[in-house]
Amino acid sequence: MSDRLAERIVRRTLHTYFRFARGLTLGVRGAVFDADGRIFLVRHTYVRGWYMPGGGVEVGEDVLTSLKRELAEEGNIVLTGEPHLHGMFFNGRASRRDHVVLYVVRAFEQSGPRAPDREIAETGFFAIDALPADTTPATRARLAEIVEGATIAAEW
Repeated sequence: MSDRLAERIVRRTLHTYFRFARGLTLGVRGAVFDADGRIFLVRHTYVRGWYMPGGGVEVGEDVLTSLKRELAEEGNIVLTGEPHLHGMFFNGRASRRDHVVLYVVRAFEQSGPRAPDREIAETGFFAIDALPADTTPATRARLAEIVEGATIAAEW
């Protein structure tokens, strides 16, 4: 089975589950910048490309709690200050019911690099002008909004 086919099957299965488990799917991501202005990115084992860390907001969980959980799980990152809300985006590529809340994080501590496992293949901080070649288009678009002042889009 090709990687693309496997990725589509996993993505479709998860969204089918979430369609019945939740009336609306809501995710959160963090644009985490270190003191040198580098962005923290994550490469998962089950989808291609580099992403900002994040994931689904669980039932009974607010978006800030979800952000804190996802940053800890995906990057050993703990907030030391308040993140800035960048925006909320419709993610029609995932489903007709998916939205993503994006925070900008500049005050944090990292307890060390995260070891790869079944979910996370690789993580790292990257200069904005030296992103991995397969950084996702949505990640690049959000970084252009945050760093370059590009117009904030409505869609992820």
